[in-house]
Amino acid sequence: MRDVRAELQEIFRQVFDDPTIVLRDDMTAADVEGWDSVTHIDLLIAVERALGIKFATAEMSRLKEPDQNIGSFVRLIEHKLQAG
Repeated sequence: MRDVRAELQEIFRQVFDDPTIVLRDDMTAADVEGWDSVTHIDLLIAVERALGIKFATAEMSRLKEPDQNIGSFVRLIEHKLQAG
């Protein structure tokens, strides 16, 4: 079984150029220095390429809602990989 969280953490480290990032379920964009609207798109593109998935426009928009966090992002990715 894939370790989605480990793969995602490596992608975050590359996109944000920060090898010290450690993902937690409760993290949001506010917890990651430099996470703005441009890096949000860069992150989603990097995740799509690395994991071979595609996000719908609605999913990308929903990820920015206040109740969303890394935990919900991981669950979305795992769902997409299982549905594959």
